[in-house]
Amino acid sequence: MSSTKIQVQGQPLPRVSSRNHSMRISVVCAASIKRHHRVSSVYSRESGPSLGSVPKRTDESTFLRGDGNGRFGRFGGKFVPETLMSRLRDLEDEFNFVLSDHEFQEELTTALRDYVGRETPLCFAGRLTEHYKNLARTTGGGGGRSGGPEIFLKREDLSHGGSHKINNAIAQAMIARRLDCSRVVAATGSGQHGVATAAACAKLSLECTVFMGTIDMEKQSYNVQSMKLLGAQVKSVEGTFQDASSEAIRNWVEHLGITYYLSGTVVGPHPCPVMVREFQSVIGKETRRQASQLWGGKPDVLVACVGWNI
Repeated sequence: MSSTKIQVQGQPLPRVSSRNHSMRISVVCAASIKRHHRVSSVYSRESGPSLGSVPKRTDESTFLRGDGNGRFGRFGGKFVPETLMSRLRDLEDEFNFVLSDHEFQEELTTALRDYVGRETPLCFAGRLTEHYKNLARTTGGGGGRSGGPEIFLKREDLSHGGSHKINNAIAQAMIARRLDCSRVVAATGSGQHGVATAAACAKLSLECTVFMGTIDMEKQSYNVQSMKLLGAQVKSVEGTFQDASSEAIRNWVEHLGITYYLSGTVVGPHPCPVMVREFQSVIGKETRRQASQLWGGKPDVLVACVGWNI
């Protein structure tokens, strides 16, 4: 059986089996493109893909959906000082409430449309598609009448702030305001979450402090400047993102009564990871709807990068 291998930024992606009877359609989701930044997330569609050990998502899977207490198998939960437990319970209660609160959802929908700029387009990458079709023809792989994948870009870089991070930041900033917090703290690595948090706080008139590692600040000076222009105070921390995160949480604990810690990725105590997942799900929902309109189906394979400074 032949296979198709896609490469982005010089790094090979997992091999996906191809079938002679199928037409491959790939969807690529872009994150921030600032100067030297490139595409950072990839969605790929392949009829009947072979994904090896990748688990299928089902409603019955507690590993993928959680158990209601923020535990995903052996991961998740709350491992924090006792002083934070009450605050996290209040946050969880408010988060669960706003999921079905019409007023909140209407305000969030308006903000995503008018401030963030959603929905973002699903753009056909014709030249990249042609490159891999040519590659499939010259190597004899790919199969099918057309050969090679069709690649689309989910243009998250067109969102306000230049990345997908604003989807989550604006929603959590709205929760912070509902919890009567006048101040928001966050940690950022590449700076994209910092820019998004600063933009969300600027809209909602919240004080914003972003902690960032000195190494990252040197590499991402453009984003540091953007945060400052949006009114945020950027505090340097010796080290990288991990050190900045620790410092942000310490600052949160010191000013717990008026401060909201705005998590930008699926790490930290429950309900932070679940909130990020929920508020970023707008990307997948849009992609599925747009794919249905474009080719009457949906992506079969989703490939995405994880980590910071990418």
